[in-house]
Amino acid sequence: MRSFVHFIPIATSIFSIWFGMLLVRRYQERGGMHHFWWAIGAFAFAAGTITESLTTLIGWHEPVFRAWYISGALFGGFPLAQGTVYLLLDRRKADRLTAAVLSVAIVAAVCVLLSPIDTSLVELHRLSGRVMEWTWVRAFSPFINLYAVIFLVGGAVYSALKYRTVPNMSHRVIGNWLIAIGALLPGIGGSFTRFGHVEVLYVTELVGIVLIYFGFRFNVGGGRGRVSAPSVEAA
Repeated sequence: MRSFVHFIPIATSIFSIWFGMLLVRRYQERGGMHHFWWAIGAFAFAAGTITESLTTLIGWHEPVFRAWYISGALFGGFPLAQGTVYLLLDRRKADRLTAAVLSVAIVAAVCVLLSPIDTSLVELHRLSGRVMEWTWVRAFSPFINLYAVIFLVGGAVYSALKYRTVPNMSHRVIGNWLIAIGALLPGIGGSFTRFGHVEVLYVTELVGIVLIYFGFRFNVGGGRGRVSAPSVEAA
């Protein structure tokens, strides 16, 4: 049975697309592979929540489910993390990490597309990876999500600590802590989906992307929303 919580992904999708467009403009104005990957991350996040929205509105459909798992469990946090990788590491190391993790994600996505579905476990308006008969496919997502946590959350924490003692940089300390917390929340929500509580994910996704946005806003505009300010480091 649907409740208010099942409609939250609609708001998350709209917000994520808007945030992605903001990041695209940032990339066009200033360049930088970190902006490029953050923009991809925002749109991938939106793709995942769009599939959740469709499931709420029209019910469970196999192509939508597979798109949900690929865009959310496999590509939900990886592109955002890769943006931080390009910001903090040299280009050669970042390129190598991109090739390695992207290869794993693509293999995992192919497995998701090929896995048979146990229709007896399907719920009309709820999504869960439990419906895949190849249960071992779900082992890919913890690996990819751990990578995202290490670089997205870890990178934000590193930056927050680095700016803690720098004069007039308190906004970046706040911004990076917001990013770290926001990045953790969808992962926490995702762990609940393994026990059938997908509604927790819907809430943490919205709160998480909003916190990441405000963290970005603090970093590039001192918390005042001036996203064209110079000398940017948003992680």
